Amino acid sequence: MKLKVLIVDDEWNMRNLLRIYLLKEGFEAKEASNGHEAMAWIDREEFDIVLLDVMMPDMDGWQVCQGIRARSQVPVLMLTARSETKDKVRGLGLGADDYLTKPFEPEELIARIYSLIRRSVVNKQAVQPEFKLRFTDLLILPEGRQVYVKDRPVDFTPKEFDLLVALAESGKRAFPREELVERVWGNDYFGDPRVVDTHVKNIREKTSKAGLEYNPIQTIWGIGYKFFDGNTGP
Repeated sequence: MKLKVLIVDDEWNMRNLLRIYLLKEGFEAKEASNGHEAMAWIDREEFDIVLLDVMMPDMDGWQVCQGIRARSQVPVLMLTARSETKDKVRGLGLGADDYLTKPFEPEELIARIYSLIRRSVVNKQAVQPEFKLRFTDLLILPEGRQVYVKDRPVDFTPKEFDLLVALAESGKRAFPREELVERVWGNDYFGDPRVVDTHVKNIREKTSKAGLEYNPIQTIWGIGYKFFDGNTGP
């Protein structure tokens, strides 16, 4: 069965170029020229990966990424001519899985695509059935990718969820940012480790808003972060 890719870009020339690269590799490619078309595709078909341009009229790539994350866990590779770190951190914070700056070599594009798809498959297979992480007023279900605070569900992006689980599964061990990036984003991610800070901030805000009365991720100055289970005892 062919791997299916959704190409989202308002420029026909870029969509055509990407389609040529993908067809040559044996992928099946669908195209969307704007965000609304992209969401329509996501609602009616399943894809192995989405290639998403950032700078588009009407709905930009960041908005589309948020819409995708509300519906699907499909890997999202964002494409952009902008190379600013803050833009990359923003996209990753909204749920994108990787970021590629234009212009790029077709070999790098294909390598990133295979890496994200492979990582997605491994993550799905690695989940243990019926495994639950229980803490004070906090329940994490890795298999269903669900989080509950005081029995109420809380929505997280895929990377926020993966980061929370990585810390929660490791007890009280403190992790440097670089190791968390390797665990959550993989060895082939070469972006700014500060992306971890953005995700930690989001996790803290969401759990606090949901009513959790303690901070589940503590900052360890000079090292990085560790999980806190709400138990103040020894």
